[in-house]
Amino acid sequence: MPDAHTSLTLQMLEWIQQRPHTYTEVLDAWHSTCPRLCIWEDACVEGLISCQAGVKGLVSVTKKGSDMLIAAKREKDVGTISEA
Repeated sequence: MPDAHTSLTLQMLEWIQQRPHTYTEVLDAWHSTCPRLCIWEDACVEGLISCQAGVKGLVSVTKKGSDMLIAAKREKDVGTISEA
């Protein structure tokens, strides 16, 4: 089971992947001044998301971010099967 930080990161990646969001929208929803929950900043540093220039630039999930989502889904599916 992922820790809280990983769970929030996955939640953000899924949210971004659902439809195009501007930089401003994503920052409004996910930016935090709390050093323990800097989901947006960590996702940027880890290369999980990319962002077009400017406040109206679109934010998207990178291949690395997509791979993380796929791996988490696969892990969840395996956990669900083994719990049955």
